Amino acid sequence: MRAAQDGLAVAWRNLIALRRVPRLLIFSTIQPLVFVLMFRYVFGGVVQPALHGVAYVDFLIPGIFVQTAVFGAMNTAIGLATDMDTGLMERFRSLPMARSAVLVGRTTADLARNVFVVALMAAVGFAMGFRIHAGVPAFLGAILLVLAFGFAMSWIFAVVGMAVGDPETAQAAAFPVLAPLVFASSSFVPVQTMPGWLQAFAEHQPVSRNADAVRALVLGGPTATDVWQALAWDAAIIAVFAPIGVWLYRREA
Repeated sequence: MRAAQDGLAVAWRNLIALRRVPRLLIFSTIQPLVFVLMFRYVFGGVVQPALHGVAYVDFLIPGIFVQTAVFGAMNTAIGLATDMDTGLMERFRSLPMARSAVLVGRTTADLARNVFVVALMAAVGFAMGFRIHAGVPAFLGAILLVLAFGFAMSWIFAVVGMAVGDPETAQAAAFPVLAPLVFASSSFVPVQTMPGWLQAFAEHQPVSRNADAVRALVLGGPTATDVWQALAWDAAIIAVFAPIGVWLYRREA
């Protein structure tokens, strides 16, 4: 209970900081908007024939949701590295608070930010012709799955931020992790259109598993296998990287 209260206190502090710097929230929404426009209107005509009757915008927007959550997780690395670089982390360590609170607070605050960004992406998608085919409850389940995946990815980048210790390096170190996961996935194109040697990786990595699960919930059809695999990836990521992040925090104490 004490650890949860400390984590919520740090999360609230991070949300207040975000409110005081609204341009950070604004610019964090520009990138996914650019992705929507580019892929919808630049690549849609090329990809459409491979979708067998599914409108590309309906295929794309679930992938954009997942991509937004993944790229948003990079803010966790940058935020923690900034706190270390400015000395704020040393102040946190001097306080009588749970060792996990700083990391839990940061990942929770980034989860709250993702709620706003994903809602905005949904509104933009609907304006561009995106439609749900399996009902509102399934769509809300898809949004919750996106948020869970973003929370899990935040723990990976919490480790990155704690390991490098300054925001510029954190941003540079995050991209080599992000790029193959996002672009070698089913987020934007069907995996079957990729070279055979790449399909094995693209089919079974966490971004594809979550994109496929969100897409299944939005488009309809069998969903149980995709959803359980996505949730298994989320749980595994948190189980591995949360203890590593806390260990890195304790090591610096």
